[in-house]
Amino acid sequence: MDYIIIVAGGKGLRMGSDIPKQFLPIGGKPVLMRTLERFRAYSAQLQIILVLPEAQQAYWHELCQQYHFDVEYTLANGGQTRFHSVQNGLSKVPDDAIGVVGVHDGVRPFPSIEVIRNCYETARTKKAVIPVIPVVETVRELVPDGSHTVPRDSYRLVQTPQTFDIQLLKAANRQPYNDGFTDDASVVEAYGHPITLVEGNRENIKITTPYDMKVAEILL
Repeated sequence: MDYIIIVAGGKGLRMGSDIPKQFLPIGGKPVLMRTLERFRAYSAQLQIILVLPEAQQAYWHELCQQYHFDVEYTLANGGQTRFHSVQNGLSKVPDDAIGVVGVHDGVRPFPSIEVIRNCYETARTKKAVIPVIPVVETVRELVPDGSHTVPRDSYRLVQTPQTFDIQLLKAANRQPYNDGFTDDASVVEAYGHPITLVEGNRENIKITTPYDMKVAEILL
């Protein structure tokens, strides 16, 4: 059995809106609904776990009624950090489960089906997989006496879903939290397991600003 944990804990501060960004509509439907629909389109059998702050759950349920949203999912409470939110989502996966579990940003509604499939299938053998895209702009590193250019071919931009063997991610998430846990790959890496990179898709943007909303409308 495979799972996807969709983490949606944003407050929308950079969006300049009182409504959290995951609930803002693109193409007439909230971002978060489009994200869940994309994973349901990938697989009717995939078990979807949605992690939301408790304070946002009542509003989410209202939206589901308003938009007649009927994608099945299991709800988990958000935590103090993303790490703790993922822990709460993982608690909904049986401790003896065998398969692959993905973790995805709720405000990334455009992962391609091909990328999702590649992440899951590669994780069956490699155990820890993340989608990445090349850096296309020049990158400079800030140093004490100024800055200097670094070779962009040595860097990649990281996306989600990040996919893992279920038992590996559960074991890695039993580690004590530290500030170096910027994503789930960093948690698994700290546990001692290497990360495999696969090609992502450039449309798989993370919606965090009003500009991103405009881009999302065009992508739709």
